[in-house]
Amino acid sequence: MDPSHFDELVCLEDSYWWHVAKRDLVVSLLEKHCPPPGRLVEGGIGSARNLIEFRELGFDVTGYDVMPESVDHARARGLNNCRVHDLSRPWPLPADSARAVVLLDVLEHLADPVTVLKHVHAILERGGCAIVTVPAYPWLFGDWDRSLGHYRRYTSRALRADARKAGFNVEWINHWNAFTLPAAIAIRGVERLLPRERKPEFPRVRPAVNRMLLSAARAERQFLTRFRIPAGLSLAGVLKK
Repeated sequence: MDPSHFDELVCLEDSYWWHVAKRDLVVSLLEKHCPPPGRLVEGGIGSARNLIEFRELGFDVTGYDVMPESVDHARARGLNNCRVHDLSRPWPLPADSARAVVLLDVLEHLADPVTVLKHVHAILERGGCAIVTVPAYPWLFGDWDRSLGHYRRYTSRALRADARKAGFNVEWINHWNAFTLPAAIAIRGVERLLPRERKPEFPRVRPAVNRMLLSAARAERQFLTRFRIPAGLSLAGVLKK
């Protein structure tokens, strides 16, 4: 991760609509498919704000990240069971010891996501689950993805295929963030017509707009956990061991 993007995460993850909406979605999926108690492991902890939420939910949390800055920040927030670790190597936990694993917008950064998912499968207890989110639509791959070091964007079929190669059953998968998809398509079109170097920044919005987007995400979440949404800027999945 670009160090400037990490600093941005620290500033925004408490309040920015996209981070809050994703965290709320993941909490709802954990409560439904893999509730506490038990060990929850997050790969790619960022600012560690999600781990704090998962701890408050009732999990015993562990976190891994390749960035020492991220791990140091997590420990400064009282999350002492975090360490620097390359997710592509076997995860340093006993087999069948985790209730849940969370990978939020991580798989697209990895050259070999199937190997990482196999490591996740190994540490999960039987009946445990991995919650994953990834960006959708390969045809939307653009400057934003390149600036963040993405290898790919996903289709639901590709995410299912990777999960099954790693030994998972796909319990649930759906698009989310449908309401921002038209704007993203327009932005990608402009980027292709007027290419330029882009910093990995989330577009700033006014507080009223931030609240409006949070309300839209809340309404969408009530729907997508019950019904299939045919389109959305991201995919979320529950992978069961």
